[in-house]
Amino acid sequence: MTDIVIVGGGPAGLTAALFAQKNGLDATVLDTDGTWLHKAHLFNYPGIGSQDGSAFVETLREQVDSFGVDRRQGTEATDVEATEGGFRVETDGDPVEARYLVLATGANRDLAEALGCEFDGDVVDVDVTMETSVEDAYATGAMVRAEEWQAVISAGDGAAAALNVLSKERGEHYHDFDVPADADEVFGSMSAE
Repeated sequence: MTDIVIVGGGPAGLTAALFAQKNGLDATVLDTDGTWLHKAHLFNYPGIGSQDGSAFVETLREQVDSFGVDRRQGTEATDVEATEGGFRVETDGDPVEARYLVLATGANRDLAEALGCEFDGDVVDVDVTMETSVEDAYATGAMVRAEEWQAVISAGDGAAAALNVLSKERGEHYHDFDVPADADEVFGSMSAE
């Protein structure tokens, strides 16, 4: 069993995985590589002057991989159910069990519907932390917004979901705020390996 399973490998899913794994939770990402970023060119993403969407996705993948995320490229989630200890995600391969679930499947809301999440019209109903009506299940990005789809918003949704999970785990509000010494420690240890 992993701590958190994330369905989707776009900006929301990869950001959730990064924040969770970087802060001590084991994260698994199921990614069919269907992100809309492959059709995009980023001019409006903070910190990115101009970059092809596919190149940006590759950078995100490298970043989450550097923290040890179990990223299962080409694995499709086919169903999800709540269990006594969390969630079971059926895939086209081995199922994944986790205590927390983040749905980051773009505008595809099928898994949220299968799980029994409440909807507000056509979108999944979430609170400010991205938690759905199903405890410990989160929905992000295009599935929670009607036609308000933007990569940086999706990344923020993924971060909000992961930070809420980390807050629940620690029993207090958790903040992921790094200082230069943190980067020196992380990247210094990577270059020493």
